[in-house]
Amino acid sequence: MRPGNAGGMIPWCARSDAVHAMLVAVPATVAQDVERDLCATAEGRACRVIRVESPPEPLPEGLLVLWDHGGPLEAVKARCQWAHARRLPTRTWLVVLTTRDGEEAEALISAGADECVAPPGTRWGARLVSLQRRSSDGDAQALRRARDMFQGALDAVPEPLFIKDREHRLVAMNGAYCRLLDQPAEALRGTVTSPQVPPHEAEASWRQDERAFTTGQTVEDEGSFTDSKGRSREVLTQRAAYALPNGERFLVGLVRDVTERTRLEAQRRLAERMTSVGTLAAGVAHEINNPLSYVTSNLAYLWERVAQPVVPVPTEQLEELRQVVAEALEGAGRVRSIVRDLRTFSRTEEEQHGPVDVRRAVEGAVKLMRDELQHRARLTCELEPVAAVHGNEGRLAQVVTHLLMNALQSFGERPPEQNQLRLRLRPGREGHVLIEVEDNGTGMPAEVRQRIFDPFYTTRSPKGGTGLGLSICLTLVHAMGGHIEVASEQGQGSLFRVELPALSLPPEALRPPQPVAAPVEESAQAARATRNLRRLLLIDDEPAVGSAVSRLLRNLYDVHVIQDAREALRRLSHGEKFDAILCDLMMPGMSGMDFLVELERLAPELAPRTGLMTGGVNPQAREFVGRRARELLEKPFERDQLCTFVETLMQ
Repeated sequence: MRPGNAGGMIPWCARSDAVHAMLVAVPATVAQDVERDLCATAEGRACRVIRVESPPEPLPEGLLVLWDHGGPLEAVKARCQWAHARRLPTRTWLVVLTTRDGEEAEALISAGADECVAPPGTRWGARLVSLQRRSSDGDAQALRRARDMFQGALDAVPEPLFIKDREHRLVAMNGAYCRLLDQPAEALRGTVTSPQVPPHEAEASWRQDERAFTTGQTVEDEGSFTDSKGRSREVLTQRAAYALPNGERFLVGLVRDVTERTRLEAQRRLAERMTSVGTLAAGVAHEINNPLSYVTSNLAYLWERVAQPVVPVPTEQLEELRQVVAEALEGAGRVRSIVRDLRTFSRTEEEQHGPVDVRRAVEGAVKLMRDELQHRARLTCELEPVAAVHGNEGRLAQVVTHLLMNALQSFGERPPEQNQLRLRLRPGREGHVLIEVEDNGTGMPAEVRQRIFDPFYTTRSPKGGTGLGLSICLTLVHAMGGHIEVASEQGQGSLFRVELPALSLPPEALRPPQPVAAPVEESAQAARATRNLRRLLLIDDEPAVGSAVSRLLRNLYDVHVIQDAREALRRLSHGEKFDAILCDLMMPGMSGMDFLVELERLAPELAPRTGLMTGGVNPQAREFVGRRARELLEKPFERDQLCTFVETLMQ
């Protein structure tokens, strides 16, 4: 036995395996008898006995023995009630040493005592055993209740929720999380990830968990999740790490399905892009019609000349014909550039994010708005070399276009010569790229400036716009990790500033490699010298495309043109051999995608040497190309691009 000092206090936090016995105002002789009886048992010898004249607060756990001096019953009852109100019933045993019996003893029991015993009492070790059993039962019951309350709280959360330990093992989850993974909690508990989760998704989740553990900050990320039926969903997961008093660390995560929200946001952005395209339509039509006018005129003139009887062509007329063809090619190139910029701007396909050449995106936006700008304002462009950013070129061009359109609308009906518009691209603070659009328009008062990025907020007439342009700019800039701000005073114009985090890649690394025609020509010359031209199978449902491509390549390769992919498969199945295949992606009957799938089964060795070309693809086709095809040649293309593409297939 380990006696304590008289009047000593044992705080609640001083928990130990040994049970305490506190004797309150018990005479020394009686206390010695109690201790002696305790020493007679193994449980009692491990007990710590404390003698005090008045009970401390808070009361310790264990045996609590009160002495009845024999005074008024009400006084003893009050002491029992006081002690009972301050003890933990499942972990204490309240004994009153008293000579009272009958109704008086029952009154003390009703006041909170567990029993009344005549001094000095016996079987104190048995009481310790009973107390330990009650404590164990009470702890187990409290633990079950706490566990049920905890699980009930988790299950009450409608979104999937999980808790992991420092080793990334699942230790708790709610019913919504089990339904998300379509597995019971017993199968998930103790695992790092579910076997049905694709490896790349599991790896991304592990990295975000580790980021929350190491930084100690709340981590929020959006990504894809593939369910047990193979359906892909967009989910937003928030993670936060926490620690227990003993230092053990855990992580709690909350998952939200944002698939529908993402779809609606994409539709909203598309609607605004289409509105912008509609606004630009007149200017774009003007930009296209100008080069088309001299392209068609020159081709008509060329047709008249070649329709005449063959006669020697004077040198000066031959030079004129060369000029006619050069002008037609230049005009077609201008149309191609405008269509490419417009397609980049308004594309509805699945957006790919990666390194973006900011200058190219800005120049594309300016070209789209050139007609509108030159009739409404004087534009000054200051485009400095800057680093690349991470994002999407079309969406960055959309941001710049919206800002330019917003600036034009701020001029109202003023004469164009009064309107000044300045577009700047320059390095910002360390590791950032800065885009600035400044105008000398009407400016904005403070109350308008505070709401300028709110959805559907506009100061123009109902026909003047949807009020979504700047809101979408804000969303797109945030998606690229940047921020946008505005400085404006009424009557002083406005300055919009977009700051984006830069990548370490130089802008030159982003520019597509220039076609290198020399190796193609050298290969072609060697082939012509041996008259053993390599065979190319060209599949396109448009006869004019087949004829044009064949004319461009006929001196380089032995080109065989077919309009039907099924006919091409038939010829291949009959043993006809080709060195490479160039196939249109979107064709009636059998598409290029279906052809490539069948080709992988029929002639798998030829599939890697098959390239696809197209004038535009839907999201499913673009996903297919990314997974199955080596390259994609986009129409319209120039001769050098075509030759380089085919030669790559031949390798």
